[in-house]
Amino acid sequence: MAEQAAQLAHQRRVLILDAVQRDGTVRVADLVGRLGVSDMTIRRDLDALARSGAVEKVYGGAVATAGTSAHEPGFDAKSDQGAAAKAAIAATAATLVEPGSVVAISGGTTAYAVAARLLGIPRLTIVTNSLPVAELVRAAAGQGAGPAPTLLLTGGSPTPSAALVGPLAELAIASLHVDLLVLGAHGVAEGAGLTTPNLTEAQTNRALVASARRIAVVADHSKWGVVGLSGFAALEQADWFVTDPGMPAPARAVLTETVGELLIAGEEG
Repeated sequence: MAEQAAQLAHQRRVLILDAVQRDGTVRVADLVGRLGVSDMTIRRDLDALARSGAVEKVYGGAVATAGTSAHEPGFDAKSDQGAAAKAAIAATAATLVEPGSVVAISGGTTAYAVAARLLGIPRLTIVTNSLPVAELVRAAAGQGAGPAPTLLLTGGSPTPSAALVGPLAELAIASLHVDLLVLGAHGVAEGAGLTTPNLTEAQTNRALVASARRIAVVADHSKWGVVGLSGFAALEQADWFVTDPGMPAPARAVLTETVGELLIAGEEG
């Protein structure tokens, strides 16, 4: 019963966030009628969303915060953003991968940067729903310079960020067990955890999380405080959180308390 109630609460909050992002503001009275729940339930939902930083409560309702996003930029648009930070993060994250292991790699440009660092690791199997990662591994195999990783590409429908998502992807992922998941995110925040603007991608990312024995989140400092429309993992689920030195001290304190291990690329210790 508790699990079902939590799922219903999550669904309501996704709908509320959708309305806030679309209209800029929501009223408690309107949400009560639209969602068919009590005034008190809506206020609890708004309290939870406000604690996560997704909305700002105002008298009688809530408004969008600057960090809340339902816009999903394309892969190419993000590729050149923070390239140095992504390269440093990738170098650190690659040290977590052991020869002969099965590694899942999510969509996103930082996860792609990690994939590029794994091509020389022997006896590796890479599972991915990222079309750019799949092309990277396929091209490496075609060059014949050495043993390339074995590639397993999920099915699904592509998002603007070139990730395959949907029921086909989830079905393929659910049948697998991977040693390590390299997981990117559109946004990271205390309370909200890892988020994306794409509801379907969030569901596929949840399947990736469920398939993994260990999880390495890779996200540069610019992702902190950004809250996408839908959450797909809590910070506590990360065994490692790999980021760059630009991550501010308050965020580092939160991450140190919540994730398994915080790794700052390029910093000693």
